[in-house]
Amino acid sequence: MSEELVIGVDCSTTSSKAIVFNKAGEIICSSSEPIKLFSPKENYYEQNAEDWWTSVITSLKKITTQINPEKIKALAIANQRETFTILDESGNCIRPAIIWLDERCKDEVEPFSVKIGKKKIHSITGKPVDYAPVVYRLAWLKKHEKEQYKKISMVADVHTYITWKLTGKFKTSWSSADPLGMFDLKNKKWSQVILKELRLKNEQLPETFSPGTILGKISDEASQLTGLNRKTLVVAGGGDGQSAGLGANVLKSNIAYLNLGTAVVAGIYGSYYKTSNAFRTIGSCTSGGYYFETSLRAGTFAIDWFIKNILKIDSVIYRNIYNKLDEEAQNIPLGSGGLKYLPYICGVMNPYWDIDARGSFIGITSSHTRGHFYRSILEGIAFEQLFALEETEKAAEIKVKRLAAMGGGTVNELWLRIIADVTGREIIIPGCKEASALGAAINAAVASGFFKDHEAAAKSMTSIERVIMPDKKNHKTYQKYFTEYKKIYRSIKNLKVND
Repeated sequence: MSEELVIGVDCSTTSSKAIVFNKAGEIICSSSEPIKLFSPKENYYEQNAEDWWTSVITSLKKITTQINPEKIKALAIANQRETFTILDESGNCIRPAIIWLDERCKDEVEPFSVKIGKKKIHSITGKPVDYAPVVYRLAWLKKHEKEQYKKISMVADVHTYITWKLTGKFKTSWSSADPLGMFDLKNKKWSQVILKELRLKNEQLPETFSPGTILGKISDEASQLTGLNRKTLVVAGGGDGQSAGLGANVLKSNIAYLNLGTAVVAGIYGSYYKTSNAFRTIGSCTSGGYYFETSLRAGTFAIDWFIKNILKIDSVIYRNIYNKLDEEAQNIPLGSGGLKYLPYICGVMNPYWDIDARGSFIGITSSHTRGHFYRSILEGIAFEQLFALEETEKAAEIKVKRLAAMGGGTVNELWLRIIADVTGREIIIPGCKEASALGAAINAAVASGFFKDHEAAAKSMTSIERVIMPDKKNHKTYQKYFTEYKKIYRSIKNLKVND
């Protein structure tokens, strides 16, 4: 009998990837299709939900022309989080989807959270008050687009929308429902307290299931569009962040995933439900457990911002600029010549939860070059990650020894070494660069009966490419700078800055 395979569909902000894995976690083939992003106003970010589906169809069709669809046992989805669309009773999109980058709801956060109770909403959802969860964008729609809001028949996260298109059923994973900010995370159900304030009912939201649950099979229409066999199972996956954690085998509390992407997101596994301002609690992509997740909104975004807005360089034309800056920064001593960077240019989440926080460069002198500024950005983000780790370790009473690094930032060897030296932790580079898709595939493999549980599947399907060890001498030096770094926010937070 030919080898059975599974597909991990990673529907991210910029593209949908369909990646075929075998039981050993090896990539057999893959395909990717872009998804357009629109910004109708400053800080407004939208997509057409139909484009999610078109992208998935195209990716899957390319796959089924490369391999025999009969070999594909199941597929599962990893989705961009805190992104949603609203549908009418006919299943049509009422308006463009609002994605996680969108900031239009900032003014709704305070009044809505006060109505529920800030401590109560944190306790229910695991999320401290912040504009990231979808709940505040729904509150914005309720206030500013009243007629469209009245037409809502279904609020669909990306996982729900794609599952519906594949199976005809509005179903999603606990791990995908959770980031919407209206899911009772501990009890695994929609919060009636929050829904009542939004004037929504359970019927207007998808059914939720444990990751690894079979949600249905490919419909006749979806089979024709994708080339998949109608017997192919559609399995609950989860949010791309948690899925990446599973895809890196982060299932113990002594290791954290560290996604060096547009944002820098880290997650530590916990087997119990706990909340704290030091992190946001997120449902894992397994049948049980959570991630204590920290997030810095400006990760690689800060580097690109510096190149575009400060250096005035078009990185598309001058692609070598990243390598050039690395070369310049490597020749600069630890601590960037006393230049310190506070990476809150997009506000700060944990542990301060201050959407009005500002970034800053401290200690500028006439001797500083662009290499100093660039290195200070890399070091500042590393200091912030150490700060987040230490705060989480104290709150959750755990100790992290290793960081599984993933995302676009892992191509920067200098940055990886800085993070290792600053944090004093080993940096693991997973063997599979498509951690989110692999996490989804692990759920598909569990549902297919390839493995008895998520732990066994992750052990078999994941691998480590290499390990970067911290330099003890450098770590000791960085500890002195870190002590100074921790004082910056509190020293400047009350400065009045006019927009």
